[in-house]
Formats: sequence, structure tokens, C-alpha cells
Amino acid sequence: MQAVARRPAGTLEKKILAKSVLTRMKRYWVLYVMLLLPIAYFVIFRYLPMPYMAQAFKQNNIIKPIWEVPWAKNNGLEFFIKAFANQSFLNAIRNTVVLNVLDLVMGFPAPIILAIILNELRFPKFKRLTQTIAYVPHFLSWVIIYGLAMRLFAPTDGLVNILLNRAGAASINFLGTPILWIFTYVFLGIWQSIGWNTIIYLAAITNINPELYEAARVDGAKRMREIWHVTLPCLRPTIIVLLVLSLGNIMGGGFERPFVMRNQLVDSVSDVISVFVYRNGIQGSQFSLSTAVGLFQSVINVIFLVGANMFAKRIGERGLM
Repeated sequence: MQAVARRPAGTLEKKILAKSVLTRMKRYWVLYVMLLLPIAYFVIFRYLPMPYMAQAFKQNNIIKPIWEVPWAKNNGLEFFIKAFANQSFLNAIRNTVVLNVLDLVMGFPAPIILAIILNELRFPKFKRLTQTIAYVPHFLSWVIIYGLAMRLFAPTDGLVNILLNRAGAASINFLGTPILWIFTYVFLGIWQSIGWNTIIYLAAITNINPELYEAARVDGAKRMREIWHVTLPCLRPTIIVLLVLSLGNIMGGGFERPFVMRNQLVDSVSDVISVFVYRNGIQGSQFSLSTAVGLFQSVINVIFLVGANMFAKRIGERGLM
């Protein structure tokens, strides 16, 4: 008898899978075309510049191609040593950590609280109006926000100080006193981002099974008990993911916000790493030094991100990956 050739195991399944993938791509080809733009963005602006991280270990020269630039002194660590010997850089690290920790401690719970409050409102129109007002500041640039802050907190003609003077109190220099500047910085950050982050938590709340609330009411739970025993536990996965992402940026932070809000009176608390890199790299043409500082900043952020993700998994959460 002639032997019957056997089809390799899994071949049929692979063909069916490939056919289903091709069918899905043909059906949703418009979405795949739309993905080309973000993919091109990441390739051009994120991946192609990565070889130039070697500038941190090379001499300060951006005219020659990076592979032709000689290595820096001390086995390529010259600019890392120079950075940590610079007191301004150490101050920038301290300020960056302090401001980001305060942002995290004071700003992270704010959208959770606002989302729960909005969810408990029984007037849909008022709820939509409040939510719209809350997330509009997200679309304002920090230049505009700081302009509004100047009109509110200016020491002589700011609205807040005018009200204080009329009440018989002395003027307060919110933007010129270091400790008050820090709290003003954090407050403006919360005001700018609270509405946008609230959208994420409201979306998570809408996915909670209504039967859980009904079961809680049958057991005699009031609204606060429902929030504590139903809403918050169901929000926990979302909270953990966003907390992990926030911890991964503990040494980061944007450039526009501290740069716009800083002034000579508060340099001791407003000089963060991003401003230090701008001042030394763009203005001072110390490209190797600024690259070394940026690389250090990225490595620390990755360490915090991975560590926070591992901790999240250890306590039973899914984490990021």
C-alpha cells in the first residue's frame, strides 16, 4: 500500500490563522493605514535617534558623525563625573524629585475623588457641565496658565492679594517665595490635569457591574459604603496601572511647566533636570553633558517603572506587562 503523506501538525491551523488575519486586515485596512502615522513618528523621533545616546560617552562634538567622535576621558565617563560634581545638577535632582513626589502625593488622588463625586451626582446636565469645566484646562498651554496665575497671584495687583488687602491682610508673594511657589506649582498642576485624568476613572466606573451596587444595597450599605466596598475595589486595577506609570516618571517631568513658572527669586526650588539640560545643552552647547544627564534621567525612570511594576505583580495586580 502506498503510504499516505501526513500533513505536519499545526499546518492547517496556521493556514486558517493566516487567512483570518488577512481577512481582518482587508476588512479594517483603513485603521491599519491610520497606524502608519504614529508608527512613523515613533520610528523617526524615538528609535532612529537612539544611537546618538553614545554622545554621553563621547567628546563634545556634534559636527562629526557620532561613530567618528573620540571617546571621552575616564573610559567615557567624563561627563557623568562632571555632572555629579556640579552642584547645580545635584540641586536639579533634588528639586525634580521633590516636585514630582508632591505632584504624586497631592495630585494623584484628586482625579479619583472627582470621578467618584461626579459619578454620585444625580443631575446629568450639571455633571456634564462640571466635567467639561474641569478638563478644559488640559487644552491650555502652560504659558497661558502662568499668565492666568500672574493675574491671580501677583503680589501687588493680583486678584487674590487685592481681596486679601480689602480684608485687612497683608499681600502674599505666592510666586516669589520658594515654599509658596512650590505649592502654587503643585496646585496649578492639579488644576490643569485633574479633569483629563478624571475621564479615565469615570470610564472605569461605568464598567462596574450594577449588580454589585444592588447587592450592596440589599445588604444595607449606604452610598459611602458602596463607594468604599464596591467602587474603589473595582477601580483598583486602573489606579495601580496609572500609579505605576506615574512612578516611572518620578525623575522626569515636563519642561514647559517649570521653565515658564520659574524666576530668579525661586531658582533654588524651580531648577529641575529638564531646565538644567536646556540651559547647558541648548544655551551652553554642552551636548555631551546634557546627553549624559538625560541618559541618567531615563535610566532612573526605567528602574522606577520596572520596580513599581514588579511590586504591583507581587501584590496580585496585573501591572503593565
